[in-house]
Amino acid sequence: MNHLPAMPVLVGLVLGGVVLGLVASWGWRWWQQRRARRRLVGTIISTGFEHLEDILVPDGNGGTYHVDFLILTPRGILVVDLRDVIGNIFGGDQMTDWTVMNGPSRHTFPNPQGSLYDRIAAVKALSGEVPVEGRIVFTRRARFPKGLPKWTLPVDALRADFPPPDRGMFESVLAHYRNGWAALRTATSPSPLGKPRPI
Repeated sequence: MNHLPAMPVLVGLVLGGVVLGLVASWGWRWWQQRRARRRLVGTIISTGFEHLEDILVPDGNGGTYHVDFLILTPRGILVVDLRDVIGNIFGGDQMTDWTVMNGPSRHTFPNPQGSLYDRIAAVKALSGEVPVEGRIVFTRRARFPKGLPKWTLPVDALRADFPPPDRGMFESVLAHYRNGWAALRTATSPSPLGKPRPI
């Protein structure tokens, strides 16, 4: 009978340990995801001098487009549509929908090239004579076993397409693109949409 009062204490200690373990596990996953996100963003924005992230760009008809990244590069402005898709992706320039196969799971999503072209056109309308390019960038969780469609890149290939610029070039680049970049910055506003959204 003398040992009975210790039982609630023991149960409390066990439950406390379980809760603490769950909190620590959640905290570790959150930290890992945050660190991975920082690395991903760092890879993308290293392609230019300045950037805008998660913004709304006016479409010229009273609406807006969400844009994940606008980056001022030595070649002009780069529009980045970031996609976090898990699995093998089968898509092509002429296909209306692209298919994702991840183990037994299979689903489709609309060909993102059309929306990229719309975003490029909206940015061009605001930035004047500044050259504008666009890329659909997929995270490392996506694979294209049949080849990459036009303007589509895995994130690890983005820096080969747009090498990190020499910071010494910044003033000369800005001198060429200052007005267009400033007009774009003024016209855009923060977007409430998340980063990046799984499909």
